[in-house]
Amino acid sequence: MIIREDDLRGAEIAALLLAHLEVMALHSPPESRHALDLEGLRAPGITFWTAWDDAQLLGCAALKELDGSHGEIKSMHTAEAARGRGVARRLLEHLIAEARRRAYRRLSLETGSMAGFEPARALYRGFGFDFCAPFAGYRPDPNSVFMTLSLDAGG
Repeated sequence: MIIREDDLRGAEIAALLLAHLEVMALHSPPESRHALDLEGLRAPGITFWTAWDDAQLLGCAALKELDGSHGEIKSMHTAEAARGRGVARRLLEHLIAEARRRAYRRLSLETGSMAGFEPARALYRGFGFDFCAPFAGYRPDPNSVFMTLSLDAGG
């Protein structure tokens, strides 16, 4: 598996992000969807990566800089055909390593509170993410869960 920075111009990534948005629509009401579309992911301060096995797109993830010490995980998604192969784990390892390289002190995320998001929440908990209050302009929402990971020395 190769993880590389992506310019969001390929047809494969457009299709994967559309699938991601469709999954969000299945599980979350419109007012609780915080997934970004292609244009949103092209915004300044967001870096986007894709995971590949030869020519097969396996998944994607993005890192949004909230400030010089705090990053947010966005658009983590594994292609349906690649689920169960450790793609999300590898992408999350990549994002954490990049956040540490950038000297962030904290890495946070928003995900759904519904049962369909439990595998994602379990993955994040397994990497040491703890539940936290809303951050960066998010508001309390019964359909959202907020998590954070301290990246300070030893964290």
